[in-house]
Amino acid sequence: MAENKILEQGSADFDWEALANEGYSLAQKAEYAETYEATLTSINEKEVIKGTVVAVTKKEVVVNIGYKSEGVVPINEFRYNPDLAVGDEVDIYVESQEDKYGQLVVSHRTARMHSAWAKVNEVLKTGEVITGYVKCRTKGGLIVDVFGIEAFLPGSQIDVKPIRDYDIYVGKNMEFKVVKINQEFRNVVVSHKALIEAELEEQKKQIISGLEKGQVLEGTVKNITSYGVFIDLGGVDGLIHITDLSWGRVNHPEEIVELDQKLNVVILDFDDDKKRIALGLKQLQPHPWDALSTDLAVGDKVKGKVVVLADYGAFVEIAPGVEGLIHVSEMSWSQHLRTAQDFLAIGDEVEAVILTLDREERKMSLGIKQLMPDPWEGIAERYPVDSKHNAKVRNFTNFGVFVELEEGVDGLIHISDLSWQKKIKHPSEFCKVGDAMEVVVLEIDKENRRISLGHKQLEENPWDVFETLFGEGSVHQGTIIEQKDKSGIVALPYGVEGICPAKHMRKEDGSNAKVDETLDFKVIEFNKDAKKIVVSHVRTFEEGEDKPSTSARGGKRSGGGNSKAVENLNKSNEKSTLGDLDALAALKDKMEGK
Repeated sequence: MAENKILEQGSADFDWEALANEGYSLAQKAEYAETYEATLTSINEKEVIKGTVVAVTKKEVVVNIGYKSEGVVPINEFRYNPDLAVGDEVDIYVESQEDKYGQLVVSHRTARMHSAWAKVNEVLKTGEVITGYVKCRTKGGLIVDVFGIEAFLPGSQIDVKPIRDYDIYVGKNMEFKVVKINQEFRNVVVSHKALIEAELEEQKKQIISGLEKGQVLEGTVKNITSYGVFIDLGGVDGLIHITDLSWGRVNHPEEIVELDQKLNVVILDFDDDKKRIALGLKQLQPHPWDALSTDLAVGDKVKGKVVVLADYGAFVEIAPGVEGLIHVSEMSWSQHLRTAQDFLAIGDEVEAVILTLDREERKMSLGIKQLMPDPWEGIAERYPVDSKHNAKVRNFTNFGVFVELEEGVDGLIHISDLSWQKKIKHPSEFCKVGDAMEVVVLEIDKENRRISLGHKQLEENPWDVFETLFGEGSVHQGTIIEQKDKSGIVALPYGVEGICPAKHMRKEDGSNAKVDETLDFKVIEFNKDAKKIVVSHVRTFEEGEDKPSTSARGGKRSGGGNSKAVENLNKSNEKSTLGDLDALAALKDKMEGK
């Protein structure tokens, strides 16, 4: 009982308030709290402050901002700075002074975003070089983290040389210059190429100042086009034209070089500012013509491949860089116009004969028809004068017809040798291209490769017969087929035409004869050489003693043999033909004999 009284007395006297305040009185605690608060940095939420890194782990970065608790930031917010270490000062954005666990909530990324726009705008003005982290690849370039802002690095701004693999830059830190900012869309464009160009500009000046024609430099293939290759000479670009890549034919530069290939080139030329530099590659190799065998001469046979075809001929490469031209006229003995495509194709392997060879001009002409027999050899034996042959009409001229006797042998039929009787203004009135025609050899000029041919010579000259039939004073029945101012054309028997002067076309009743009228006409002039017959209707009635010749009246004369021959001749021939010359010849013989 006594002990219980003592405990009750003790508990009544114990200072429970001091125990609750960890041995401090309320006054002391308030004093100490005030002193503690004075040692802490005053922070406000939603603002950026400076902090010091106090610890770095694999996942987090602990930052002391002078507050009662440290801020904890995920380490991936510092991946742009792999060299982050304890003691570094960083920007921190205070999201909240404490969360539900009493922990300070901060962000380094947000802090960077707040100050990033101010920084990038300042950097754009000053041209300061900044460091960024390449996050990933995108269409046309790369995405770069700059001050916490995602900026765009175009593929053309990565390097001075074309970049084909963007992925090699992902995950790396690189230096950049801010080259463009779109304030409306908050887009930033950066360039790494600008830094390299600045460094190369000085090198470029040194290289350009030392350039000389004929100088040999080492370069790298930068770009390949269909017309040539661009070579990087160390900050200065030069062009090797496709024709200066090789002594041989080059269809595309990719056959000779490849991208990033290093090679020696020679400077051929450049402009005054040395901005356009012409380079050569083949000039470093001896010219193939210089290596051509000295024994090669005109008349020798060579083999080669057709590398170029044109209408006028084909270029044949007989050795790398050594070509000869086979003109189309040297491909066949034929004299007809053709193109080289009719005989050869690109890639064909051919044998040819050297026709001309100029080593100084590096030119060579070749021929392949020389490997075939010349059709003009023995021409006189195959086509003797007066011999008859079949030919094919090839083309016309105003003065005659060209016909082909065989491949490579053409002859000319003069327009005057086409017909004895017809007056032909143009050969196309007589025949067509492609027609078969029988000809007679009139003359051969082997030296000039010319043959004169005739067609009318296949038949007897009908004017020998007409001379006996249409003698002056003979009368014949004729039809007026055409009328002109001063004369008319009269169709006489056997397809012969006569000329009747206008004053001789008057009829007995005083009227003038008209076209399509059939009347009697008297021959008043016969010119065998000029193949001309002049007739008159007036003379048939002005001179009563003249009677129409029975040769024109179809059998009214005695001497039925001749009349019947004429009748048969008229029946068997068209008006425009020469007639049955055998019958005419027989008629002539009978008349002369009578």
